[in-house]
Amino acid sequence: MGMNKVVANAEEAVKDIRDGMTLMLGGFGLCGIPEKSIQALVEKGVKELTCISNNAGVDDFGIGLMLQQKQVKKMISSYVGENEEFERQMLSGELEVELIPQGTLATRCMATGYGMPVIYTPAGVGTEVAAGKETRAFTMYGEEKVYLMEKAFESDFAIVKAWKGDTQGNLIYRETARNFNPMMAMAGRITIAEVEELVEVGELDPDHIHTPGIFVHRIFKGENYEKRIEQRTVRKP
Repeated sequence: MGMNKVVANAEEAVKDIRDGMTLMLGGFGLCGIPEKSIQALVEKGVKELTCISNNAGVDDFGIGLMLQQKQVKKMISSYVGENEEFERQMLSGELEVELIPQGTLATRCMATGYGMPVIYTPAGVGTEVAAGKETRAFTMYGEEKVYLMEKAFESDFAIVKAWKGDTQGNLIYRETARNFNPMMAMAGRITIAEVEELVEVGELDPDHIHTPGIFVHRIFKGENYEKRIEQRTVRKP
């Protein structure tokens, strides 16, 4: 029988996250974000964080709550258009920002989990993204093309959110929540998973598991998830 990785709550899960650390935070928009862990970090008051996330939440939810409290020193993201406080801090120079093409962001996370130090991508070649970075030409399918070298990420913690998990850390995500959570779960030096349902080992169908428990170090069951919709679009009656 494997190790029981269950901790009591979000506060226990993030207790050793300290000032100046680098965190990966899973999810896409407001879907599948580790909202309970983020709230615990807000209450803990940890500062000078570097956050790697697809986006920066909105002003009153997700990473936006940490931005309000000036807890984030640097944001590494691919999309940040829904957060006015983020915009204000970036334009005022209070927040360091690194914008990365979304596919590159995902692949750099994946590379970390696979133990690959770098990737080569055509995205960003010839743009500001490539400034100061190495490029190399490779031939594929008979065509030579220039690729940009990007380093895999290094994070102290990866914090993800899943639909279901078991006490050994095996995880199942639902639908859009599978964006970024699986590859970030693989990439953290220490990975924290919060779940809506926590079950005993053997209750999850092995064919449905998206993240094997070997990648997860701590897991807890969250309560009362908000399930927000970031952009609500409805048909005209």
